[in-house]
Amino acid sequence: MQSAEAFDLIDTLLNLKPDSKTWQARQFREKVKNGTQASYAALFSPGLSLALQDRWLVALYASSLMNAHELTAHYTEQALQAGIDEKLVQMVAEDHVEDIGKSELNSALQFTKKLILDPIEGNEEALLTLKKSGMSTQDVVVLGQLIGFLAYQIRLVAGLKAMQKLEQAA
Repeated sequence: MQSAEAFDLIDTLLNLKPDSKTWQARQFREKVKNGTQASYAALFSPGLSLALQDRWLVALYASSLMNAHELTAHYTEQALQAGIDEKLVQMVAEDHVEDIGKSELNSALQFTKKLILDPIEGNEEALLTLKKSGMSTQDVVVLGQLIGFLAYQIRLVAGLKAMQKLEQAA
């Protein structure tokens, strides 16, 4: 069983405390909570083939597209700490990805936008575009897993924020 003091990104971003009903609701499914944090750690580990800097930018882009402010702030901070140029971070955050010259990154971000905003567009043609940009099959798989996780994380945070508002209104 994980201790209450163990780091959890979502609890930290939303400032969830043990005396809140929202925090307590997350503890009810501790396995899911721990799995969410473990997935985050795995998807942003340096050992994956897709460049870590690109993964931070994909996460920033997905969260900014969905107006997930806490996650956008977190991923912006991570991108800057990873040494990504501030101008590039700003371009991604402001949805100016068409101006990015690096073909692989541009394709990854365009694919992210499709899957986040209109998942039906993540079809075979979209996957082939990634391959044509130079992405390996392994990188395409990592990218797909990352985007799937981000969609879940964004919705989880939105749901928890709604719970917090209800709790505060009560």
